[in-house]
Amino acid sequence: MTPQLFTNIQIFDGNGTACFPGEVLVEGNTIRAVEPGQRKLPREPDTAIINGGGRTLMPGLVEAHSHITYSNMTYLKELGQLPLEEHTMLTLQNAKLMLDSGFTSAYSAASSKMRLEVAVRDAINAGKFPGPRLRAASPEIVATGGLGDERQLHLHHQGIEVIADGADEVRRVVRTLIREGVDTIKVNISGDNFVRPGFGQRLSYTDAEVAAAAEVAHERGAWLSCHARADAAVRLGLKYDFRVIYHCDFIEGETFDLLEAKRDRIFLAPAIGIIYTTAHEAEKFGISREVAEHMGMFAMLEQAPRVYQELRRRGLRILPGGDYGFAWNPIGTNARDLEHFVNLFGFSPAEVLMAATKWGGELMGLQKLGLVAPGYLADLLLIDGDPVRDITCLQHRENIAMVMKDGVYYKRPDVAANAGPRTTSVRSVWETA
Repeated sequence: MTPQLFTNIQIFDGNGTACFPGEVLVEGNTIRAVEPGQRKLPREPDTAIINGGGRTLMPGLVEAHSHITYSNMTYLKELGQLPLEEHTMLTLQNAKLMLDSGFTSAYSAASSKMRLEVAVRDAINAGKFPGPRLRAASPEIVATGGLGDERQLHLHHQGIEVIADGADEVRRVVRTLIREGVDTIKVNISGDNFVRPGFGQRLSYTDAEVAAAAEVAHERGAWLSCHARADAAVRLGLKYDFRVIYHCDFIEGETFDLLEAKRDRIFLAPAIGIIYTTAHEAEKFGISREVAEHMGMFAMLEQAPRVYQELRRRGLRILPGGDYGFAWNPIGTNARDLEHFVNLFGFSPAEVLMAATKWGGELMGLQKLGLVAPGYLADLLLIDGDPVRDITCLQHRENIAMVMKDGVYYKRPDVAANAGPRTTSVRSVWETA
């Protein structure tokens, strides 16, 4: 691939500081040089020069709570009604939409079917379809009566769950999922107020069952994530070394200290997007203000900022990603979470961008991902506007003038002479750069 030299750009490097003017050289799939100022890097004869027109070059975004297999449904059981063939095509469409939206990486918070994300991940990695780097998850491992158990005695429903009760059954399920190739195991340790009031503050699994899942996952090299709104659920996640703990809404007291003690080993993602839209934007889908109030959504919008402002003060890695994939919180609007972090949690735009890039790279577990820095992987965006000044500019796909993943253009800037960059359509992954 011809080396690519980006000039006339502002650079957000992912470290949480203001943008600065500079130049960036990409060779193959790697960033080779980053220099502040203009005309600081040599113009070699075989190098393509891309005039950024004053736009912002930044790392690709990482979605930390991805549900790439969701269908923008109203009820979880709708996912169980989708045949696997149609569901696969929908997931590939979602993967492309995520890439179009500037998300070059996605860390799954659960698949809807056993091997669906495994197959999609492998197809993306093989260059057969466009999509973000994907850490493929298991379906949600759920106890009878827990969050995600859609069954009824008189009628079977299937949503996103694999039911496992008792330590031995949990072990068997986790072994099976790891055999089938998932990167991460998702366990629903607590319930959720979406199901019934107060359920988010209660455990779904016992200590022994959580210990069984962790025993197998750690032994066989899989990562662990958990749905844990309840304080006791978060404590179990910490006790058994879960890598990602989602939500944490109802933690209190000593749990803050326990989280702080492991801040270099864990990642948190509150998934505030779904709470916000359920409270304020779901009326046409049957969730009126009164229903949202009954579900505890407004109470959670008050509770979560208190929790996460304190966790932020204690230096926890808190990442955006908000359960996108529901009808009122659709895939493709994931960048709204960045604005929620600013408005609800008190992050500055630069801080939340660091969370979505630098910390996101750490979450993905890949060396040299998430920064615009020499030696890092060339997952890059070119943005109309300065997201450090206006975090909302990333919510509009027309502002994303370029998407590059692993050194390959998926949306290429037009570098016609004497013109600022115009955008072309998303290119095929098999087209040479």
